[in-house]
Amino acid sequence: MLSLRRVLLGIGEFAVTLGLAVVLFAAYELWWTNQSADSQARSAVAGLEQQWQAQARARAAAPGAGSSAGPAPAASGSPAGPAVGAADPGRVGGAVGTGIDGMARDLTAFAVIRIPALGIVFPIAEGVDKYAVLNHGYVGHYPGTAMPGQPGNFALAGHRNTHGEPFRYLNRLGVGDTVIVEDAGGYYVYRIDSVLPQTSQFDADTIAPVPHSALHPGHGYGYTVPGSYLTLTTCTPEFTSLYRMVLWGHLVGSQPRPVV
Repeated sequence: MLSLRRVLLGIGEFAVTLGLAVVLFAAYELWWTNQSADSQARSAVAGLEQQWQAQARARAAAPGAGSSAGPAPAASGSPAGPAVGAADPGRVGGAVGTGIDGMARDLTAFAVIRIPALGIVFPIAEGVDKYAVLNHGYVGHYPGTAMPGQPGNFALAGHRNTHGEPFRYLNRLGVGDTVIVEDAGGYYVYRIDSVLPQTSQFDADTIAPVPHSALHPGHGYGYTVPGSYLTLTTCTPEFTSLYRMVLWGHLVGSQPRPVV
């Protein structure tokens, strides 16, 4: 009888310890990862803004500088980035490291995304790997897709839950809402045209140069002709990674960075 009581007591203690561990892990995932990622994201955005303003003042003060120039042209394709150890005045935050696949990881922000309807501002870095980019509170740029304001498809991914959850309320955006992308050259304004609530993570044409859904044809999801597009992707339903939500928009305007 005594042995049984000890066994039951041990099981109870183990259950309490396990329950406490689960609660602590949930608090870490749902609260602490957001706090940490938000701090990194705010720091990266502030650093970019300061750097870009300094560059804009330097350009304005240069001999022969005009005031009618538009946004500086972005490089086509994915930003290759500098060689390890080289300075790059267009990027802020993070350091170069090596991922588990042996590829160089350069967690640096090169742009900022602003979604007025959701009140969010987050830095954009190259790559969509969750450990290298997304878990740090950054929105990730799909390698090989266009750059801001360029012809083609500027495609982005972001967490919907935990780690800053920049795209937590992406489902609240609708047709006609605007998304602003900011880089060293200026501001690019995109207008949302199409929302695909749910599709497979293997629906690769959603980030094609002319983005559309190959799995949901004939429903107006995406585009049929070349243009300058924006694609936003995130996981759905919430707290899962079973499917993807996709929003598409087209470029409606741009303006150079004001000197302040």
